[in-house]
Amino acid sequence: MNMDEVFYDAVDLLKEMIGKPSLSREESEVADLVCDYLAQKGAISSRKGNNLWVVSPAFDDQKPTILLNSHIDTVKPVSGWTKDPFKPEPEGDFLYGLGSNDAGASVVSLLHAFLVLTQKPQPYNLVFVASAEEEVSGKGGIESVLPELPNIAFAVVGEPTEMHPAVAEKGLMVLDCTAHGKSGHAARNEGDNAIYRAMDDIGWFQTYRFPKSSELLGDVKMSVTMVQAGTQHNVVPDKCTFVVDIRSNELYSNTEIFEIVSAKIQSEAKARSFRLNSSRIDLGHPFVERARMIGKTPYGSPTLSDQALMPFPSVKIGPGKSARSHTADEYIRLSEIREAIELYVRLLDGLLV
Repeated sequence: MNMDEVFYDAVDLLKEMIGKPSLSREESEVADLVCDYLAQKGAISSRKGNNLWVVSPAFDDQKPTILLNSHIDTVKPVSGWTKDPFKPEPEGDFLYGLGSNDAGASVVSLLHAFLVLTQKPQPYNLVFVASAEEEVSGKGGIESVLPELPNIAFAVVGEPTEMHPAVAEKGLMVLDCTAHGKSGHAARNEGDNAIYRAMDDIGWFQTYRFPKSSELLGDVKMSVTMVQAGTQHNVVPDKCTFVVDIRSNELYSNTEIFEIVSAKIQSEAKARSFRLNSSRIDLGHPFVERARMIGKTPYGSPTLSDQALMPFPSVKIGPGKSARSHTADEYIRLSEIREAIELYVRLLDGLLV
């Protein structure tokens, strides 16, 4: 395939995607668009909800299968946009629009790498998945699709990493904590102030350090992000609730962290989910070795992706820059898309996994 034509097709598809709002759980228009586009390219896709996937035509169950995945949903536009977030606006090498960087550029780059790579025999099967609900870690996203796919040996997850391989990723667990006291009149020496009880635990979250630190991801990070208590100024509160955001490294599962926390604090703690664990791949993996050979630097990513839901080795790598995500006037450089397609093909062509 002519790489210029592949690049132009990828950019045109991204422009169409930007023009169709695709907020989390509202991705149907973009899912329809990508399905139609694949059909035009002669590829037969499958669909579940707003997720769609396509399998390499010469599928062989004797070969390992590599998954190429990125997400089609976006966050809501933040305030401060000076352009229409749903109107693709090219300016030289820049293409502005909501989801251009996170993660539309990865979607179109991986899709077109899939089309290029499947033009000739490979020592593996390829599956491309455009998934939904990534931005909200929804159960109707990649997690619902994985049981429908062949056994996966390795995955490439498209997120803006400047095409450096994220070989480790922090996990996420959110705790809802409740400190209990006893109500009383604030003017008299009565009651048991739940805020003061919560303060002891909040102080623990601020100062505690988990013993095991990761060379790629650093320490487990705990942040108290919301606090609520009281009904009026003259009533000693009998309940204080607070929320804790915990970013785990690969040395602890979320379940292990929860057990440690529960043993250390007085407040009642409930985890919203244990699903989003940290992940890491061996630096000796053939894909990672290839990336290092062409000058790309493996690193540990503090941000969460659908990688957290994949029970097999994976690398997060894609065009764009993480700092542009979820910002006003989000953009991707067109040259980054061209580089991504070429690098995906270079890294995957003939890869043995």
